This record gives sequence, C-alpha cells and structure tokens, in this order.
Amino acid sequence: MIEYRDIHKAFDVPVLTGVSLTVPEGETLAIVGPSGTGKSVLLKTTIGLIVPDRGDVVIDGESVFCGRTGALQEIRQKAGYVFQNAALFDSFNVYENVALGIQEQEARRLGQREVHRRVWHALEDVNLDPLAVLPKLPAELSGGMRKRVGLARAIVGRPQILLYDEPVTGLDPVNAASVERLIETIADKTRVTSIIVTHDIEGALSICDRIGLLEGGKLRFIGTPQEFRRSTEPLVRAFADRQAAALVAMRTERGARRRRKAELTSTGSPS
Repeated sequence: MIEYRDIHKAFDVPVLTGVSLTVPEGETLAIVGPSGTGKSVLLKTTIGLIVPDRGDVVIDGESVFCGRTGALQEIRQKAGYVFQNAALFDSFNVYENVALGIQEQEARRLGQREVHRRVWHALEDVNLDPLAVLPKLPAELSGGMRKRVGLARAIVGRPQILLYDEPVTGLDPVNAASVERLIETIADKTRVTSIIVTHDIEGALSICDRIGLLEGGKLRFIGTPQEFRRSTEPLVRAFADRQAAALVAMRTERGARRRRKAELTSTGSPS
C-alpha cells in the first residue's frame, strides 16, 4: 500500500499544497490534471526522486523520507519507473538499457545467463521481438518501440510497484492505445500496484481502477471511472470538456494533414 500524507512542494510557486491519498496494493490508479499542476512531481515523491517541503510517503509501512537507514533503497528496489521520454541511454543497445532495470547486486546474484533470460522475457511481455531489437540502439527504434523498451526496463526487475510518467505522450493514437493495453495486461498478470500520470483521460478511464484529478496543487476528485464520468463537479466537468475539445482539435488537424499529404501525392509536389 502507498500512502501520500499531506504532501507540499513549491518551486518558486506552490505546486502541491496538501495532497493526501492512499493507493491499495494491486490497484491501478490514474492521475490526470492540467499541465503544471504537479502530477509528475507527486509521482517522483513516491520513491524519493523529489523531496517534498512537507509531508511524507509511506509504502508498506516504511517511510520514504523519515524512515530507517536503508529503507529508501529497499523501497526503490520494489519499484519500476517508466519515464516520460523513455530515458534510454543513447550509447547503450536495447539489451543494455533493459538490463539496467535489474539492480546491480541482484544482477550479480542472478548471473549473466539469468539476466539475459529476464531481459528476453521482458521484451516479449511488451510485444517486441528480442532477436530483432536486442542489438539495436535507441536511435534505430521508432517512438513506440522506445516506449516499449522503457516499459520492459521497468518490469524486468519484477517490481511490486510500477510508476508511469506520461507513458503515451508523443505517440499516435494507435501506438498510445497499444501501450495502454500493455499497461493493463501487465497489471492484470502481475497484480502490481500501478500509478499512471497522464493527459489521456479516455485511455486512463479504460484501464484504471480509480482516477484522481489534481488541480491547483490539490486532489480535487478521486473515484472510479464510472464515478468520474457521472460526476457533476464543475472542476471535473470543465477539465473533461477541455480535454475532449483538445482531442477533437488534434484529430481534425491530423485529418487535415493527411488530406494535404494525399493531395500532394496525387498531384505531385509543386516545383
């Protein structure tokens, strides 16, 4: 279980102002909200990547910020983190990037053969062909494939907690839906506790057990997808309507680009 207790954080201006939230073991929680409202900041406090000005995070009874010596390292060993832009090392091939998800001490204990086996299976779990991608560098992969490699790195250490920071940002709708289905499959298969920070409301609603709306530094709503859809709270409705309008505008622009491209293809590019 993950407990956020009265989390406060400011960077010149307040970002989080008293966020309290409990995530039961095995739950998939999505956190949505406007840009700059502190979603990623809250996520990073989970394993001490950002230290709050006030408050604490408690995981399975262990304090992240006020705990005993060695507790934070043990907590981090329980967690896998999927960074917003995959955060792959450019000079490492896919095998080397994914293998980094296994703690150094654990990798020594397992031995090279078992590490290779786990990397192979992690890539299969995210629907990548290990034989084809293992030797490739990140620059040789598509955006969707890089996201999958980042996900494989997060799960290869067999974590109890998975933290996703904007896992579908920058992906087209088909790849975004594919990654969201992978997140759902992994959660169902492993019963891992998952927290997903995302702008994709519809995708989040389709895979989460609960959804929270963070706005103005505070948690304004927490409930099931059904409760979110039925909510008459003005903040919830306003945010959902803005996101729906933005999605329509994005799809309209994408359709216009496709039509322009088709017209150029059929008539020939102007000289």
